[in-house]
Amino acid sequence: MLQTPYYLLDRAAIARNMAVLDRLQAASGARALLALKCFATWPVFDSMRPHMAGTTSSSLFELRLGREKFGGETHAYSVAWADHEIDEAVGYADKIIFNSISQLDRHGARAAGIATGLRLNPRFSTSGFDLADPARPFSRLGEWDVTKLLAVADRISGVMIHYNCENADFALFDAQLSRIEAEFAPLLEQLDWVSLGGGIHFTAPGYPVDDLAARLKAFAARFGVQVYLEPGEAAITNTATLEVTVLDVLENEKKLAIVDSSIEAHMLDLLIYRENAKLAPNAGPHRYMVCGKSCLAGDIFGEYAFPEPLKIGDRLSILDAAGYTMVKKNWFNGVKMPAIAIRELDGSISLARDFGYEDYRASLG
Repeated sequence: MLQTPYYLLDRAAIARNMAVLDRLQAASGARALLALKCFATWPVFDSMRPHMAGTTSSSLFELRLGREKFGGETHAYSVAWADHEIDEAVGYADKIIFNSISQLDRHGARAAGIATGLRLNPRFSTSGFDLADPARPFSRLGEWDVTKLLAVADRISGVMIHYNCENADFALFDAQLSRIEAEFAPLLEQLDWVSLGGGIHFTAPGYPVDDLAARLKAFAARFGVQVYLEPGEAAITNTATLEVTVLDVLENEKKLAIVDSSIEAHMLDLLIYRENAKLAPNAGPHRYMVCGKSCLAGDIFGEYAFPEPLKIGDRLSILDAAGYTMVKKNWFNGVKMPAIAIRELDGSISLARDFGYEDYRASLG
């Protein structure tokens, strides 16, 4: 048995999500690109590569990883490309998407050999968090003025529009896409491709995949464009757990269980958005606050119910631990970084990577 903590990726669960993605792409004609900002754990890319057209990135390093470890189409985006990055980025990319017309003006000539696009900001989104809302006031993420966009339309072949966030409401997606069609039609009619970004939760239970496929197909036909999707969480939702062990049990008005992991270091996205980690079955008469082992007072996974009292040495599995976890893990407090393990299709578990003191030391100098 592996020493906790470790992330445990499940190939069978990945395959289930990929089957939904296959169905969506076949029916819609859209191409799916893995959003590396959400999930970039390349030891399982071989389970995803046959089902996805390639990757999309948010930085030079993500871009290079996508080219080297995934292959296929490699879309390059950055909020701002530095002068010393642009030539290397163009060397890895099939398409490069500039965040602003200013960036297009600055770097467009150096990207003349590949397809060039712009990020379009529709000035609305489905995000419930101001921190993550690309359409928040004073947003720096993309261009929105149709007149300015039309003035450079002959210099781009496509746009990327990212405005969904964990959106499992097809009716809302449909209505917002209709608004984009109405407001940006003069531009869309001149393009070859349109990426509708990520955040469409089409692997959620009961999601009307066929309706989504038909809507995407109609959009593509209306404007004569190749549609791209950039699933992150939709591709890997419910495909991993964070395996932890109870190190101590104490009480301070509530029962507390301390585990050998840290939400700040190992599931940072949940701390940022003040969300509890998921733990199942979460039922029973014994309630505990599950806490991380860092010195941060608020290093808390959440409160859960258990059928029996917890004791030192018990193992817990934190659910849905793939998205925005491994890409954000850090060495706060020098807490041991979780290993990365894979449950193979035959049920066996293989170790993909472990982290030790030398990795911690090397990250600091």
